[in-house]
Amino acid sequence: MADIRFDGKVAIVTGAGGGLGRQHALELARRGAKVVVNDLGGSMDGSGGGSDAANKVVDEIKALGGEAIANGSSVTDDAGVARMVQDAMDAWGRIDILIANAGILRDKSFAKMEFGDFQVVVDVHLFGTVKPVKAVWEIMRTQNYGRIIVTTSSSGLYGNFGQSNYGAAKLGLIGFMNTLKLEGQKNNIHVNAISPVAATRMTENLGMPAEVLQQLKPELVTPGVVFLCSEEAPTGHILTAGAGAFALSRIVETEGVYLGAGATVEQVRDNWSKITDEAGQKAYLNGGEQSAKFFRKMAGG
Repeated sequence: MADIRFDGKVAIVTGAGGGLGRQHALELARRGAKVVVNDLGGSMDGSGGGSDAANKVVDEIKALGGEAIANGSSVTDDAGVARMVQDAMDAWGRIDILIANAGILRDKSFAKMEFGDFQVVVDVHLFGTVKPVKAVWEIMRTQNYGRIIVTTSSSGLYGNFGQSNYGAAKLGLIGFMNTLKLEGQKNNIHVNAISPVAATRMTENLGMPAEVLQQLKPELVTPGVVFLCSEEAPTGHILTAGAGAFALSRIVETEGVYLGAGATVEQVRDNWSKITDEAGQKAYLNGGEQSAKFFRKMAGG
């Protein structure tokens, strides 16, 4: 089969000044894409800022013979996001790919967390994805083409101590993706999620041994992300990736049991093993499929 190429395609990668975003931007450029390298240049908690990191990645892309421009906008700033999108349109007249990768951490146990630390993490991860997606959505609809990758996390999918703010935002992105995969279908807009495991600034304080960190290089996640940017990409999937391993994460629902309109608390207790029986569990395409199952059970099916 032919190599996957992005000649003539334009990509925006947020948080691309380092780590995962940098690797995504470089690989897209190697494969022919023109890239907007967005990075606020702030510290890991979101403070500070500057576009030096983005400029360095642009220089790397140009050294490879590619085309790129830098953008230092915050993904939470409406005017900045609009400017980022306009920069792409002014330079190349279209936007085919958006990788929403920018993020920060404010880790603390929920008991010790200030509300401001919760709010800012949700703002950056959830709204810092929603705003760029909204800004490119109509462009992609008009083109009848788009590939959008949101960045989720095992902390959202499965939980992680000290990351209630981060986990809430990251799982919120799955709900966002699940609706956009439906709304984007008729215009060939595919929306997927990547759940990466990689050694970046966001993991450097976890105390992992150097040999483990070496195996978790960010570039080992990038092949999965770049595939999700391609014309061959599926839609509505959660791809997990790390150390060269790739897997699919799915939200599934058991077949369950019908207890009738007069169901009691005790019946729920007594039927718990049937309710939670994994045999026949399914991943639904949309919420209507779940409702259809309940109607089927009501009818005795």
